[in-house]
This record gives sequence, structure tokens and C-alpha cells, in this order.
Amino acid sequence: MKIFTASYCILLSLFVLSGPLEAAESSDQEIQLLIQAVGTSGCDFIRNGKRHDSQAAVEHMQLKYKRGKRYATSAENFIDRLASKSSFSGKPYLIVCQDSGEHTASDWLHAALQVQRAKNS
Repeated sequence: MKIFTASYCILLSLFVLSGPLEAAESSDQEIQLLIQAVGTSGCDFIRNGKRHDSQAAVEHMQLKYKRGKRYATSAENFIDRLASKSSFSGKPYLIVCQDSGEHTASDWLHAALQVQRAKNS
């Protein structure tokens, strides 16, 4: 029940925070929209124990996507292979939102992808 409640809070906050999203026509567009959602979230991101604001997270994700694009053949691959953990330490990234608390980046980004796809269907 706790997992369901946390997932519901993530999805609800994403619906509220995200503005109208354009339809994604490709994996690249879905990934760019995910990165955009990170930037507009207002959430903090914790990478290797250091806290960063959402704009710093966007810059980091853009760099990782640029360097590892060949590993991100889908939005799910981008989340799982590039955007959820440190390639150096292997530590998972965390996302801390004022309204919904702390989540793994993987959970938050997968929830954001569900929201994005629901809005575009």
C-alpha cells in the first residue's frame, strides 16, 4: 500500500507540475520531454551524495544523453541505463520534491514517462 501511495503522489505531482506537453513522435522526443519535465519540476536531485537543483540535473542528463545516446534506444533505456544512477559509483540518483518527498530517479522518471504518455494518447 505504501508503494502505491508513493507512486500515486509522484503521478499526481507530475500532473500538477507539468504543463501541456507536445506529442512525442520518437524516442528522442520522449527523452527530451522527460528532461524538460525534470527542469520544470522544481525538485532537487542527489547525485553521489551531493544535492543539485533541477536545472543542474537537466544539464547533467543532457550531457549523459549526448555521450551515451547509443545506449538509449528508448525512453525506458534512457532512464534505466543513463538517468538513474552514477556511471562512476553505481549509486542510484535520488529526487527530492517538496510535495511528494524522496524517490529514486528511476521511479520518478518512469512515473513521469507514464504521465507524458497518458497526456499524449
